[in-house]
Amino acid sequence: MINQTLRRGRSILKKAYQQTLDSGERLLGLRDALTPPRSMIFVGAGDYKEVGEHFRTLFIELGGLKPTDEVLDIGCGIGRMAVPLVNYLAPTARYEGFDIVKSGIDWCQQHITPRYPNFRFQLADVYNSHYQPTGRYPATEYKFPFPDAQFDFIFLTSVFTHMPKPELENYIGQIARVLKPGGRCLATFFLLDEESRRLMPSPRSRYNLQYELDGRYVADLGDPDICTGFDKQYVLDLLQQKGYSTAPAFYPGTWCGRLEGKSFQDILVFQKPA
Repeated sequence: MINQTLRRGRSILKKAYQQTLDSGERLLGLRDALTPPRSMIFVGAGDYKEVGEHFRTLFIELGGLKPTDEVLDIGCGIGRMAVPLVNYLAPTARYEGFDIVKSGIDWCQQHITPRYPNFRFQLADVYNSHYQPTGRYPATEYKFPFPDAQFDFIFLTSVFTHMPKPELENYIGQIARVLKPGGRCLATFFLLDEESRRLMPSPRSRYNLQYELDGRYVADLGDPDICTGFDKQYVLDLLQQKGYSTAPAFYPGTWCGRLEGKSFQDILVFQKPA
């Protein structure tokens, strides 16, 4: 309870500061049309543009993203990954994004789609205890709003890090359904293995996922969906069970105190059989 109260207090102060900066930029005409106000951004730490551009590079280099791909962004937030793709994907390519936070979808529909009509966004009315406590549908039952075999490339950044085990299993199955044969998925996780378990109690670690909760590991039992990890071998076994063809490529992150990594979170890249 104390941790949650402190987080709420810090969040209120941070938002007030961001709103002040937003007002100044708006008055001075410094706001980029494809960058949301700071006070609206809810998708994590780091500079909005820099993080998006970093992941665009990872999508291309690790995931094999091509300009002509049909792309699905699961948990698209407020467009942090979409914006750097508008000048990479061809006008004939297709980008679809969905998220459970209405303010993010509204911003993307108002600022991105009118300029780039091949970029479309929709709201998923799905429950999450931290991000969408009023969501109507459980994520365990959510069916992605697309027919089978639609996408060449799917990505999820910091989505599985907020989900319990049954929701993860449903989403992994849905990804397999909507991927084309030979399609790829890049997803970020907090994965627990011998190394991360040894490192995460150390001062260098950002999170200590020390509590086991119904098959996942969380940092805060009072707000479990704010930060969730899974046993690495469980995720690898799940991907095999869902029919992904080859062993995923694993790129460990720095979240647990590693000195080097491709990104903050761990990355898995997996493929549907051709």
